[in-house]
Amino acid sequence: MDTKELLKKVRKIEIKTRRLSDHIFGGEYHSTFKGRGMTFSEVRQYQYGDDVRNIDWNVTARTNEPHIKVFEEERELTMMLMVDVSGSEFFGTDSQFKNEIVTEIAATLAFSATQNNDKIGLILFSDAIELYIPPKKGRSHVLRIIRELIEFKPLSQKTDIAEALKFLSNVMKRKAIVFMLSDFMADDYRHNLKIAAGRHDISGIRVYDRHEENIPNLGMVQIQDQETGKSMLVNTASKRVRLAYSKHYNDRVTYFKESFSKSGAGVIDCRVDESYVKKLLGYFKQRS
Repeated sequence: MDTKELLKKVRKIEIKTRRLSDHIFGGEYHSTFKGRGMTFSEVRQYQYGDDVRNIDWNVTARTNEPHIKVFEEERELTMMLMVDVSGSEFFGTDSQFKNEIVTEIAATLAFSATQNNDKIGLILFSDAIELYIPPKKGRSHVLRIIRELIEFKPLSQKTDIAEALKFLSNVMKRKAIVFMLSDFMADDYRHNLKIAAGRHDISGIRVYDRHEENIPNLGMVQIQDQETGKSMLVNTASKRVRLAYSKHYNDRVTYFKESFSKSGAGVIDCRVDESYVKKLLGYFKQRS
C-alpha cells in the first residue's frame, strides 16, 4: 500500500468513525467511564435546592450571604487499546475481514476518548508485543494509531493473550480504561487477566466470523492454519471431525466469557456481519 492509498484509507475510516463518536458515542462514553473524582471549580451564591453540605462558611461569613463550593468531575482518563494482530485476524467470508472491523471499532473508541480529552495508547500483540504506542492526546495521535492498525505487519502469526496482559500490567501503573480486541482463540490467560483487571477497567471485544463456528461438509479439503502456517488435508465429511472442531471453538469462547466475567471485566461479542454500533451502544448503556 503506497502512502497516497494509505492516507485515503485513514481518511475514510476517520470520517466514518468520527461521525459515530461525535453523534453517538461521545456522551455514552463520558457517562460510562467516570473520572478520578471531583475537583474544586468555583464559589457562587447559594440557590434554593443546593446541598447545604457544600456551603463555604468562610466566604459566607465575609459577605454575609450564603455561598457554596462548586465541584466538577476530574475527567482526564487514559484509554489503552489492545489489538490482536495474529494471523487469525486476517479471516473473512463476508464483506470485511475481522481486522478491518477491529480497526473501525478501535478508531471509534479512540475518537470518543479524544472528544472527552482523554489520552489514548495502543498495544499490538501476537504471541509477543509487536508495537507499543504510549498514551497521548489529540487527533494527530489517533490518526497515527489508525495508520498502524491499517498497515502494520506483525513478525509473528501466533497469539498469546497472557503475554499481552502481563505487558499491560507492567507498563500501565495507573488505572486505565482498556479495550482488548481479539477473536480470543486462546487459553491460559485467566491468571494474568485477573491481575490486570484488579487495577484496570477492562473490556474484551470478541470479533468473529460466523463461518468460523462450524466446518461445513465439503469432503476432503486442504486447510491452512493462519497462525502456524501449516496445511493439512481434512475430511470435513466426517461427523467426528466437525464435532471436534466445534468443541474446540466453543471451549475457547466459553473460556473467554467465563474468564472475563469472573475477573470483573466486561464482555462484548461482535460478529463481522452485525452492527458493532449497536453492540457498543448496548454495552455502554448497560454499564451506565
